[in-house]
Amino acid sequence: MLNLLDLTTEDMQQYVTGLGYPKYRAAQVRKWLYEGVPFEEMSDLPSEMRAKLASECEQPSLEIKAKLESKLDETKKYLFAVGGGNIIESVLMRYKYGWSACISSQIGCRMGCRFCASSGIGFVGDLTAGQMLGQIISMNRDNGIRIGHVVIMGIGEPMDNYDNVVSFLKKATSEDGLGISARHISLSTCGVVPGIEKLANEGLPVTLSVSLHAPSDDIRSSMMPINNKYSIDKLLNACNSYVGVTGRRITFEYSLISGVNDSKEHALMLARKLKGMLCHVNLIPVNKIENGVYTRPDRKTIDAFAEVLNGAGISATVRRELGRDIDAACGQLRRTLIEQAANNNEGSGK
Repeated sequence: MLNLLDLTTEDMQQYVTGLGYPKYRAAQVRKWLYEGVPFEEMSDLPSEMRAKLASECEQPSLEIKAKLESKLDETKKYLFAVGGGNIIESVLMRYKYGWSACISSQIGCRMGCRFCASSGIGFVGDLTAGQMLGQIISMNRDNGIRIGHVVIMGIGEPMDNYDNVVSFLKKATSEDGLGISARHISLSTCGVVPGIEKLANEGLPVTLSVSLHAPSDDIRSSMMPINNKYSIDKLLNACNSYVGVTGRRITFEYSLISGVNDSKEHALMLARKLKGMLCHVNLIPVNKIENGVYTRPDRKTIDAFAEVLNGAGISATVRRELGRDIDAACGQLRRTLIEQAANNNEGSGK
């Protein structure tokens, strides 16, 4: 079935006029779509048109297969159906500044990072721009809220689905789309250098978030196969170019792993690598995943690492963790079996 959220404004107009309705109906449909309203409830459209849309097109809100709610905070993890029996995960988080969503860009992932649960499920396919929009629209509608911040940091590597992700960014930031400020969107990559180079020239002032996680190639390659293709120096060169073109500060994600990359010597190595770059380091005590071998350092080690970076002039903070009790924290997202989720919390069908 057709996903109208994948269409451009012009394509939407052509589709509507092809059904025999005037062009202005396209704007009405678009408005309802971004509110997640089912076709049957689009009250200012003719009943015949509503029925036609319902028979030919996917509903704007994704089907919620299960929803897990944290007992520690207001975090919610959603399992959405995206067709073909496939499930993706998204996370809704509450901060002082408002609601933030962590969305997926692919069904599965082929990057193979050893600290990430998503690497254990294999790669199935890319999500379309409409399916990425649908995650936000569905969470908005389910909670009666307006999400104002987005991180593309869920299942998948956004740069491995570049065209669909850029299309999503343009629709999400458009005035006739979700209207989210580009500066409130973070795109995370494990270090796909050609994607970083292309994104720099898209004119999209999003925040680039790079999963670095190590100060040297030997350590990084042991955790992240992508480093065998794009070394740290190649990656940082691309990041420096990105800053030069966009003027935007880069965020480096750094998962602290006990005995692997968490010593003061590692912190000094990292500081030397990042010296002079417009950047911020997000320190993330590694989260436990199924069949994972990595463990987090103690708080004293974590604070000491941050202190070394800040003392060397590299801005660094320890990330606040949300949703750990429902496996919604950084690195814990994976295509969970619906039955397992249902055993932990009631599913919420839609």
